[in-house]
Amino acid sequence: MPLQPLQDNLESATYETFEKDPIKYQQYEKAIAQALEERFSPEDKPCVMVVGAGRGPLVAAALRAAVTAGRDVECWAVEKNPNAVVTLQNRKLREGWGEKVKIISSDMRDWVSDHKADILVSELLGSFSDNELSPECLDGAQRFLKEGGISIPAEYTSYVAPLASSKLWNDAKAFKDKAHMETMYVVKVHAAHQLAEAVECFRFKHPNREPHSNERQTEMQWTITQASTIHGFVGYFDSRLYGEHYISINPANFSTGMFSWFPI
Repeated sequence: MPLQPLQDNLESATYETFEKDPIKYQQYEKAIAQALEERFSPEDKPCVMVVGAGRGPLVAAALRAAVTAGRDVECWAVEKNPNAVVTLQNRKLREGWGEKVKIISSDMRDWVSDHKADILVSELLGSFSDNELSPECLDGAQRFLKEGGISIPAEYTSYVAPLASSKLWNDAKAFKDKAHMETMYVVKVHAAHQLAEAVECFRFKHPNREPHSNERQTEMQWTITQASTIHGFVGYFDSRLYGEHYISINPANFSTGMFSWFPI
């Protein structure tokens, strides 16, 4: 089953696995550095606010990016999981973040603050981009973002392709109810054959100042050139963080080496 980080506090081992990803945080660091270089002068002291900070990998990436860009920043880390906050506080002491980092132990949806960020950084994405409620959370959190401020990620898109896999279909069928046949699962796909290229499904952009509703539906078409049984669909996402810096699990432009997300 996909993680439900809003409903459940993630376990330490889950954070630890994600933090080992060699590509994701590297890309975030590059995106933040480019944003700092392009939008702020060396005399500025922009506020980088990380919402859903977890145990601090994005905070560390933001601080490294500031060094790369030659900019002085203040960093606010907002996290609702009390266990992760303890680790975050210990990391602040251990790594000497000092006054550069302010830790807020609160749910970003409930936190009330007059402090505004120049750059709002988050990593709330699920395997289908929006399935862990990233759009809804960021729509709420953008009240902390200054007018003209930057969201990293700037946008993300989900993709769908038809899939032949009697193995996966039988695994779901074994539960002997309709609900399991209509549930999304995160799967490291092996015994399956993708029958056509993945097609764009939904796209979300931030900040969403309009705001556009997150309720949506779409129709897609694929051309399948072989006799096949479609057992289900496989889903991916890609995300433009800032500028030309991307992360992706879509086979068409996969971020080689990244393992934080399996297909859905």
